[in-house]
Amino acid sequence: MPSVLELHRAERADTLVDALAAVLAEGSGDPFAAEFVAVPERGVERWLAQKLSHRLGAGSGSGGVCANVRFPSPAQLLGEIVTHVAGVDAETDPWAPGRAVWPLLEIVDEAARSGDDRFTGLAAHLDRGGHGRRYALARSLAGLFGSYATHRPGLLRGWRAGDDGVPADLGWQPELWRRLRARLDVPGPAERLDAAVAALRSGASPGDDVPQRLSLFGPTRLAAEHLAVLGALAEHRDVHLWLPHPSPVMWDAVRAARPEAPPARTDDGSARLVANPLLRSLGRDVRELALRLPAAGAGVTDTHHPAPAPTGPPTLLRRLQDGLRDDATPPAPDARPLLDPADRSVVLHSCHGPDRQVEVLREALLGLLAGDDTLEPRDIVVMCPDIEVFAPLITASFGLAPDGTGTDGPGPSRDELHPGHLLRVRLADRALRQANPLLGTVSTLLELAGSRLTASQVLDLVSTGPVRRRFRLDDDALERLSELVTAAGIRWGLDAAHRTPYRLDGVEQNTWRSGLDRLLVGVAMAETPGAPAWLGTALPLDEIDSSDVDLVGRLAEIVDRLGTVVDGLRGPQPLSAWVAALEEGLAALTDTPPSEAWQATQARAELADVLHTAGPQSGTVDLDLPDVRGLLAERLRGRPSRANFRTGTLTVATLVPMRAVPHRVVCLLGCDDGVFPRAGAPDGDDVLARDPVVGERDPRGEDRQLLLDAIGSATDHLVVVSSGADERTGAERPPSVPIGELCDAIDATVTTGTGQHASEALRARHPLQPHDRRNFTAGSLLASGPFSFDRAALRGAEAADGPRQAVPLFPPDPLPEPDAEESVDLDDIVAFVEHPVRAYLRQRVRVLPPGENAEPDDALPVELDGLATWKIGDRLLADRLAGAPPQAVARAETLRGDLPPGGIGHRVLTDVGGRVEPLVSLAAAVRTGEAASQDLVAPLGGTPLDGITVTGTVPGLHGDVVVRVEYSRLKAKHRLRAWVQLLALTAAHPDRPWTAVTIGRGTGGAARSTLGPVPPDRARSVLADLVALRREGLREPLPLPTDAAAVYARNRSRGVVPPNALAAADSEWSRFERDDAAHVFVRGSGAPLLTREEPGSGAEPTRFGSLAARLWAPLLDHERQDAP
Repeated sequence: MPSVLELHRAERADTLVDALAAVLAEGSGDPFAAEFVAVPERGVERWLAQKLSHRLGAGSGSGGVCANVRFPSPAQLLGEIVTHVAGVDAETDPWAPGRAVWPLLEIVDEAARSGDDRFTGLAAHLDRGGHGRRYALARSLAGLFGSYATHRPGLLRGWRAGDDGVPADLGWQPELWRRLRARLDVPGPAERLDAAVAALRSGASPGDDVPQRLSLFGPTRLAAEHLAVLGALAEHRDVHLWLPHPSPVMWDAVRAARPEAPPARTDDGSARLVANPLLRSLGRDVRELALRLPAAGAGVTDTHHPAPAPTGPPTLLRRLQDGLRDDATPPAPDARPLLDPADRSVVLHSCHGPDRQVEVLREALLGLLAGDDTLEPRDIVVMCPDIEVFAPLITASFGLAPDGTGTDGPGPSRDELHPGHLLRVRLADRALRQANPLLGTVSTLLELAGSRLTASQVLDLVSTGPVRRRFRLDDDALERLSELVTAAGIRWGLDAAHRTPYRLDGVEQNTWRSGLDRLLVGVAMAETPGAPAWLGTALPLDEIDSSDVDLVGRLAEIVDRLGTVVDGLRGPQPLSAWVAALEEGLAALTDTPPSEAWQATQARAELADVLHTAGPQSGTVDLDLPDVRGLLAERLRGRPSRANFRTGTLTVATLVPMRAVPHRVVCLLGCDDGVFPRAGAPDGDDVLARDPVVGERDPRGEDRQLLLDAIGSATDHLVVVSSGADERTGAERPPSVPIGELCDAIDATVTTGTGQHASEALRARHPLQPHDRRNFTAGSLLASGPFSFDRAALRGAEAADGPRQAVPLFPPDPLPEPDAEESVDLDDIVAFVEHPVRAYLRQRVRVLPPGENAEPDDALPVELDGLATWKIGDRLLADRLAGAPPQAVARAETLRGDLPPGGIGHRVLTDVGGRVEPLVSLAAAVRTGEAASQDLVAPLGGTPLDGITVTGTVPGLHGDVVVRVEYSRLKAKHRLRAWVQLLALTAAHPDRPWTAVTIGRGTGGAARSTLGPVPPDRARSVLADLVALRREGLREPLPLPTDAAAVYARNRSRGVVPPNALAAADSEWSRFERDDAAHVFVRGSGAPLLTREEPGSGAEPTRFGSLAARLWAPLLDHERQDAP
């Protein structure tokens, strides 16, 4: 029998499998020869191999085996045949785009420097982008030249002959190609193709392992190069093309109008031959393939394999597929069949953004699984155009049960788990940098190499798994490192030299080097108030504990190694040097456990393959950092593997890998406007895009074809989940154009009989929140029962049905009494009176309000806020009071790194110093002699708290006077601190006339508060009452804001009536304390002073007033304030 090119068509891929199995079962004459079945994607390969295994060698009721069948891609198979016949070694082929880029890079450089008028635009393009555009341009050109060879080889034949045939503004491309051809000095792809086709037609062997029979399964587009090779092979071998094609009617109509040569796409009128609007809009790829394939006749057969007639009622999905198959014009409105109200074969879900889409998808799939006992996760495929956006959301929503049951180990029980967490999900074709953390580290190092190396960037790198494993860093260590980096003032830059590109090469402060010097010096010596000392330019950091020594050493080692790596990642330098620097960086900064050793192997293999592909030019052609980033970005893109598909789990992939593979349920996720089809203008340098020919690739058209394939491959259900509203504003968002066309097709296929569009009747517009009651209302959101399976969200919905009221953060009833204390720490009492609510959170609840954890700052201090200025002033004051000279104090503060650099910092220092000196002068009158500290044990005998003692240390003693000088304005909390210390000293040592003096800034200069002396019995009584008040404050957040209470108590002591005193207190509260982090955390934002009516006692009508008087009245009785 003469060899032929056999075209096989069917509307469904599984129908083609039966026919393919029948062909393969016949045998090819050589029992040891492998069968070749080329497939477009790895997902198709896995599915096809499994299907063939049920047909080849299978007996009745038993499974067979699919063995000795190879599944290359069409490009791989046909490319290997061409290189074999042409005598080219594919491993060293200089025309491969990955290799051609390197000599092309040299040619581009030469052309840009040549002064040739043809390359003026090229030179200007490179000049505008700097040195880093070179590789990107060369790689783009190599890809374009490869595309020309594949899709329009005649163009390159013309260039070879001197006929450019391109628009004038692209005239530089033919000349560059000719120079590349001369530089490589081997036949180009078009020449090689012509020679290979001629040799194949003459009977040349395509390769020793190429069998007598070849099959290509599932292509929707074949390039001109591939068609030429297939035609030549078919003269001496059987070549079978297995084409999933949605419509035999369209096929026949288009094939009958097939032109002799493929026309320009703008001249193609074949779309007018298609009657079905959806088929006409989405099916351009398969329509143009029908135009490009050779006509049936001598040497070409065309066979249609009809699918088995479906059984069961005609669902909407089947009607849509039938309309596509028959290329049917939609029926007139009065002839459209009624939509079955229970038909859910096609469902549209409109959501608020990606997060909600994944939640809705999960509930929709659970509903399908719950409603059909025969449906299994392996029968479902989820196709998503942008899998990198949705992958982390899917990971968080599915498959979180450790063993699939959720019954063992810590965490929620099986009953508490969302059922979606019991579904195993396999994410296919993710980017390599996401699947392999070491390759993610490679990307991060390249990003850091050209960056400022900010504190947050480096800490983010340190927190990645491979790096923290290398340096033995647990969560506590990472948190402490963040604290130390912040305390050391590290902002950005390795050192002053690293800042040279930013014109700050003379500014060393706030670099990693200066901060690490502070940390390391702080390990060896402490910062002593009054005697500032530094080593070189490093001021010791006074926050280093003995437990931090090893951690500081590890941080220094990390930064030192990172600096070495970053130094190696500087260009221009050859690719081999870049790869070596990256390998050294991985070795120096990362580690993997034995169970994940494959990550290191894969990372090394990827980097080695980059060098292998570049060939000799890897050591001779210089690249800049942007060039290397672009090169490796290509390597680290998603590449589906065969093992990621058809594993028995629910598969999530992009639209390409599983195209046309039948599944009972096909879900389209994230096909949003602006994302699907792929956006982007055509490449202005692409000759093919300027005037495309029928059959040439168009990404947007390909996406439309993928949607058509998905519609045809769904056997039971098509589920479309997309954004229908903005997640922030709620504004309606239109569907993407292809999804809108699907909706139009639905409306043109069936009618609701009520005037409502059928697509709207099948669209569930989901609420923003998963706990919305509609999710649990039977019959809502297109579900026969409740749509959602989320038990936690159900409890939220039930709670929302109750009375609407703010849920207090803390229980309305006080906490139980704290444990009895025989000894109370003086500092705890001071902390309580200074801020009762914060003390409640820290001392009883053990939490820090939001905003109290300092985060690393990445910007140099240029404009200081009030808190930063206060910290500088407080340190200056402490050093001056300790006797340090102004010059030494100023130098130490400059070395600390909290001041803005240069003259700005000098002005700040001068301004703050001007405020400090009056305080120092006023303090000199009361600070006689050396300051001392007094340890004390104050018994509370003779009070209701007899048997309890207050213990602690009071600093700042000058004789019988407790002196405290504050840089801040003299505030209520400063006076309260002095008051508590005075009471404790008096109770502990009643034989001495203790007083307390507090100095701070006032309205016109310095201000002073003097307390005492206090009679010993009175001191013990008041101190005991404060201890009792603290115990009350540890049970609940007391309505006792310090400043507002001080204003209230002062006004009441002057005879002001409670309402007026309360108004003054409320004004103080609203100005400052209301926005305090602890008050906002407990009371909420914008809370009033009195959040609830609580009666007071005695002369005070409110509890706030009673507490204010209890705290402040004794102090006011013993205080004298003046402003010298």
